[in-house]
Amino acid sequence: MEAPDASAPRPSDGGDATRPPTASRIASVEAIPVVTHTVDASDLDGSAETVLVRITDEAGRVGHGEADASGEVVQAFLEMADLHAWSLNPIDLLTGRDPFPIRAIYDALYEGTIYPGRRGLGIHALSAIDVALHDLVGKQLGRPVFELLGGRAREALTPYATIFPGLPNGRTLPEMLDAISALFDQALELGFRAVKMEVLFYDLVTDRELVDAIVEGRRRLGHEITMLVDFGYRWHDWRAAEATLARLEDQDIWLAEAPLQDDDIDGHRRLAEHVRGIRIGGAEIAATRFECREWVDRARVDVLQADISRAGGFTEMMRIADYAHAHGVLVVPHGWKSGITAAASTHFHAAHVACPLFEFLHPDLFPSPIRSEMTTDRPVIRDGVMEHPPGPGLGIEIDDDFVARHRQPRRGGGS
Repeated sequence: MEAPDASAPRPSDGGDATRPPTASRIASVEAIPVVTHTVDASDLDGSAETVLVRITDEAGRVGHGEADASGEVVQAFLEMADLHAWSLNPIDLLTGRDPFPIRAIYDALYEGTIYPGRRGLGIHALSAIDVALHDLVGKQLGRPVFELLGGRAREALTPYATIFPGLPNGRTLPEMLDAISALFDQALELGFRAVKMEVLFYDLVTDRELVDAIVEGRRRLGHEITMLVDFGYRWHDWRAAEATLARLEDQDIWLAEAPLQDDDIDGHRRLAEHVRGIRIGGAEIAATRFECREWVDRARVDVLQADISRAGGFTEMMRIADYAHAHGVLVVPHGWKSGITAAASTHFHAAHVACPLFEFLHPDLFPSPIRSEMTTDRPVIRDGVMEHPPGPGLGIEIDDDFVARHRQPRRGGGS
């Protein structure tokens, strides 16, 4: 197949005739790595840094998105020079366009970066752009993002709290359980009625000891609370995972997250076929509907946990959710970054019937300057639910002074 001429005019966005009266074109696009402290590679705190994508229109309105990926690499991807028609500069593809036809823009970006992008980090970068476009267009129209996605799918929004005291790093199992129990209590005081227990204990426990730890966690949490469990890719053998989950069938666990290695699609299928009473989840690292389709068709998981800041933003997540819903699969988005991803998950949950819960890392439960200070709005949870997010756009405000203070300088100097 002959590649199109890179010098040819780029795809039209519909022309002025289709532009809403409040729209103005994209004036600038910026990728900003934000780092608050030295990353501790011995733990799993993904909130030590983020990469903020800021899209500004001609009227000065700003849309924000972020990617759960290396900030400096996302920045380099978005600023790469044109090579040919399948390897184009994303910022140049955006600048000067009407932001309103977001799906068409996403598809043009995907096709225009298919050589260096297509999966992984390239899609992470497009995810940030897509979220920022939705935020910007929502502000242009004076509408919350969930209305751009189709409107309310439910009246009550149900977040779950992730309880993660960090990796053991020398702590004993009783010390880990005490730390988890204290966070359980705090989550319930904050209003959560759905909680995920992270059991990333690895060599600290045998599988039988892990069962005992989860049973004890359930006892401390109480049986009236919805409980999810994250195994952190513990097993390479689906039979070992199945044997452990079988001993937990009476604990009323809503979801078993990441029991096997992420690429073990066939192992997930066998596990899902044998486990009774516990939903099997996966795909938190998946990018695009094409990867998620493998998790539905081959892995046969009950729940997709794709991340809006990794999988392709709102545009791709809605496509993922439509496919999942048509095949009887739920979507519960992963979300481990700042208030931008938290807000995005809230809007997605509000808009799609296939999404019964969403992950919400409350700043009080998982402290981080990026999570607690970069965005200034914090939703209130009452008796397990929160209100629909306010508009316009994502309904959040970014502290520009915080971003300026923690902006990561380019390697070799410069801003």
